[in-house]
Amino acid sequence: MSESATSTAKKRPEFYNIGGSDLISYRWPLASIVSGMHRVSGAIMFFLMPFVIWMFDNSISSEISFDKFTSAFNVGMLGLPGFIWKLVALGLIWAYLHHFLAGIRHLWMDTHHEATTKEFGKSSAAFVMAVTLGLTVILGAKLFGLY
Repeated sequence: MSESATSTAKKRPEFYNIGGSDLISYRWPLASIVSGMHRVSGAIMFFLMPFVIWMFDNSISSEISFDKFTSAFNVGMLGLPGFIWKLVALGLIWAYLHHFLAGIRHLWMDTHHEATTKEFGKSSAAFVMAVTLGLTVILGAKLFGLY
């Protein structure tokens, strides 16, 4: 090859492993954000499982315990106002919705890997984000009494 042919050829980009300091400035693709949030939502649900069990137990035990349960969201409990407990419940709603929808996305991509393309990964990630945030806003509005 002549020297003029190699000098006009575009140099291929070099990729390196990213370190801890590069994580903030690195531009994550939407598909990797959804995948990471799938893990985060699973961890949130796991660590808040005692709260979920408490909510379920208080909501079905008796009428008195149901009233105590609803007053935790209205008045508060354990020194925290009801607004904080509603935010915790809203976080659980988001975690469940996102983990469920992203899990369906991952299962679909695992079983139909021949049809999985980069474009499908990007569009399905955008779909998961839009539906998750939309449903969270709708259910959050209901939780906070806007309708």
